[in-house]
Amino acid sequence: MILSIDALDAEGRGVARSPEGKVVFVEGALPGERVAFRKFSEKRKFDLARTTSVIEASAGRREPRCPHFGVCGGCATQHADERTQMAAKQRWLEDCLERIGKVTPETMLPIVYGPEWGYRHRARLSVRYVERRGGALVGFRERRSTHVADMRECHVLPEKISLLIPELRSLVDSLSVRERVPQIEVAVGDNAAVLVFRHLLPLQDADSQALVQFAEKHAIHVWLQPGGPESAHPLHPATSELYYELPEFGLRIRFRPTDFTQVNHAMNRVLVSRALRLLDPQPGERVADLFCGLGNFSLPLAARGAEVVGFEGSRELVERARANARANGLVAQFEALDLFKASIAPFGPFGKMLIDPPREGAVEIVRALPDAWPQRVVYVSCDPATLARDAAVLVNTRGFRLAAAGVVNMFPHTAHVESIALFER
Repeated sequence: MILSIDALDAEGRGVARSPEGKVVFVEGALPGERVAFRKFSEKRKFDLARTTSVIEASAGRREPRCPHFGVCGGCATQHADERTQMAAKQRWLEDCLERIGKVTPETMLPIVYGPEWGYRHRARLSVRYVERRGGALVGFRERRSTHVADMRECHVLPEKISLLIPELRSLVDSLSVRERVPQIEVAVGDNAAVLVFRHLLPLQDADSQALVQFAEKHAIHVWLQPGGPESAHPLHPATSELYYELPEFGLRIRFRPTDFTQVNHAMNRVLVSRALRLLDPQPGERVADLFCGLGNFSLPLAARGAEVVGFEGSRELVERARANARANGLVAQFEALDLFKASIAPFGPFGKMLIDPPREGAVEIVRALPDAWPQRVVYVSCDPATLARDAAVLVNTRGFRLAAAGVVNMFPHTAHVESIALFER
């Protein structure tokens, strides 16, 4: 069967309708194309399919750069050029705002483009020792599978890390605990790269020695994680610290490799800059930063002279945010608070507010906002659906207008949509 593709869905698949009107999600197809496909799953309301041939190609189609594309689940849209990918993400944001939130931005912000390759400074590589496949596999999981992709390179990782994948496979093969190493976490700062080896059994002396030699040979830092994230600690060098910089604000933000930080450092700089321009903090103005983490937005706000209070659920991150403020010579207040349960009202009032929540969004927070403040909210979102849900509350019940919204290319070649929105009373 041949169908015309109308759009891309939230997972980067082409969307078409059969002659009977049934929705078909087609992997490997782009908007504007006519493709032949093969179904691999039929549901009551939709079918799942995979492109077998492209009859009429989109002008935005290109050859995927990675030889593992299509098998590896790390990327979904390498077959589309950057403009096609970002146009689809902007349409998805607009659709969510209209369909879920019943709101329309007064202004669509220009799409923010950035580096397409080597951008992924954080990653969790799965590890599996499979003797029948020649030893250890290190990489992302296969698409629609729990199996680890048989990878030799990865173009979205920094080149230095991509080149290490074959070496990592050999390293894991050499360990006595090779069958009990489930993952290697990658964290790259502006000063160093860390690999965190999760191991479910104690290492032998020879294992530790092999890891130290690997660190020295490849000029990377090796950490070990025998338990939860809090158990992570440096093996070599013994003193290991990461940081990333926000040059526009003269800031250096230190972090542990297991801390949450933005994956794409270049786009994070642009995102912080855009957020502050939209929020427009004034010297002495009280600003709340919700889900503040290490202070990624709080510290730039403080550097602009605002009186900042950052709120974060993790006490460990709050302590590191306070340490980052001291290290950068800034005055900022940080409070540990369960933002899904507790109110920030006792700390108010705040003239302006920045919200950067996890995928769950911040619906309880926006429902509980006082009538008197804030006057302006900048909302940074990693999920257009929850942003749209929360926008409906802000606009339809809390007295705000959606002044602007737009997308940022934080995760090229994936279906992940990073967006930012400005709400004003």
